[in-house]
Amino acid sequence: MPSRIKSNPHLSIVIPVFNESRKIARDIRAVDQFLVDNRLSGEILVVDDGSRDRTSEAAGRIATGRNTECRILRYETHRGKGYAVRFGMTRTRGRIILFMDSGSCTPCRDILLGIRLIEDGCCEIAHASRKLHDSSILRPQRLSRCISSCLFRTMVRNLFPIPRTLTDTQMGLKVYRGGIGRELYVQCRSNGFLFDIEIILRAVRAGYRICEFPITWSSDPDTRLSLFRTLLPLLREMASLRTNRIV
Repeated sequence: MPSRIKSNPHLSIVIPVFNESRKIARDIRAVDQFLVDNRLSGEILVVDDGSRDRTSEAAGRIATGRNTECRILRYETHRGKGYAVRFGMTRTRGRIILFMDSGSCTPCRDILLGIRLIEDGCCEIAHASRKLHDSSILRPQRLSRCISSCLFRTMVRNLFPIPRTLTDTQMGLKVYRGGIGRELYVQCRSNGFLFDIEIILRAVRAGYRICEFPITWSSDPDTRLSLFRTLLPLLREMASLRTNRIV
């Protein structure tokens, strides 16, 4: 489909997906309505990370508003969330770019808080955080997920010089000034869940400022992430970050 956006859009939103045929239509509609409500030109990039269901077809059937372009980017082999986010972020055109997880865990209106931090000159990168005082958790994580998340945070804090001011490095909503975000993701090498950590380390090394903003959040009961199932790949990624002198 030819682009309906003749110049660079104000906002690019990347949604990485893997077997999300039941959720992606709702995600696209929510983002499109957010753009319409706030009179923002935007592009939605759905990155299909080798899904084995009909995720791409479901996404392609959704009509968007006049100032929104929805692009479906698909490749056949499942490569990992980090690869999917990088694939999308390096293909954005927006002045402000972000990625968000599928599942509508956070209302799109909260994105405005991150955009304002960047546009007001407070930072170059804005992270959503569930840990801030003003954040609201409507449906908490299951106990097993809480335990695995705690173990992950402990491992990361002990191995990498993450700024202590960052309270929620793994939240799936992060906003960037366009050129800076594209620069960081071109450099990124992590294909799995440690891509967030690598981007933070590269941003800190480059002197970019990172702020956090509060959100309303509900745990997705359909999440398939498990630290115990992904422990070995995570350890390999951690070793790779240290070997490649990212820290």
